[in-house]
Amino acid sequence: MSEGLLKMWIALGAIGLMFFAVISITFSRMKLNGILKFIVTLFAYVCMITAGILILFVVFSGPVPGLILG
Repeated sequence: MSEGLLKMWIALGAIGLMFFAVISITFSRMKLNGILKFIVTLFAYVCMITAGILILFVVFSGPVPGLILG
């Protein structure tokens, strides 16, 4: 697997984590109460922080050398 493809999968996983975090936060604020609300919210924030670190890795790791045609 090439470096560019690996970065694409990491970014896609980070986007999935962000989506899951938003859905979890919304669900916990509308439907849950008490300690369960706190646990789901904490898990969602951990997912969001992890996704942010992954996106920073992809963005700041620099460009991938591509094919040179011709």
